[in-house]
Amino acid sequence: MQKSEGSGGTQLKNRARGDYDQRTSSSTQIKHGNTVQRNKSSLSTSSPESARKLHPRPSDKLNPKTINPFGEQSRAPSAFAAIYSKGGIPCRLVHGSVKHRLQWECPPESLSFDPLLITLAEGLRETKHPYTFVSKEGFRELLLVRGASEKAVPLLPRLIPVLKAALVHSDDEVFERGLNALVQLSVVVGPSLNDHLKHLLTSLSKRLMDKKFKEPITSALQKLEQCGGSGSLSIIKSKIPTYCSICC
Repeated sequence: MQKSEGSGGTQLKNRARGDYDQRTSSSTQIKHGNTVQRNKSSLSTSSPESARKLHPRPSDKLNPKTINPFGEQSRAPSAFAAIYSKGGIPCRLVHGSVKHRLQWECPPESLSFDPLLITLAEGLRETKHPYTFVSKEGFRELLLVRGASEKAVPLLPRLIPVLKAALVHSDDEVFERGLNALVQLSVVVGPSLNDHLKHLLTSLSKRLMDKKFKEPITSALQKLEQCGGSGSLSIIKSKIPTYCSICC
């Protein structure tokens, strides 16, 4: 009887030990699994890509990689560039070894100034070659043709806002092209420009503060006075009181 009880006790002890070993093994597996999971999580978050996803930089929102609204390819061509590329300007740039020139498809004097002269004036705000050269040289050559005054004067109400846009442009070269174009126009239309002069003088007055533009602007004002006659002086002085007349 005692032998039987001894055998039964041994079985109970073995069963208890087996349950304990099984629980210990399961606990070890769970801990191991948690450790592996934490390691994977740590590896994933430690990568640069994951770090950016968890902690995005402010620049990521401003400069998404999927779009670049300020890239060259995403910019639509300007109105002048589009017209020129479609053959809307009846001249082409001819590259020379010393200097460039324009080749007109037909004699410039046979061309209508409306809207060609205005389109060329709009091109003065371009900042890339060949548009910069085509616009400034085309504007100049068109005003040199016979009968240019009769063709240009009726267009002044539409030309002046375009020239003003060039004169207020932040780019210095655009401003210089606008200033030269204004002088060229003044030579052709004479006193007819006086009625529109006040709309342009404010921007010239502001640029006078810049030393590098003081001389060319003063020279331009003198040309405007010379071509505009006595009526132009009072208009210039009303906007630029410091201007000294060429008659002084």
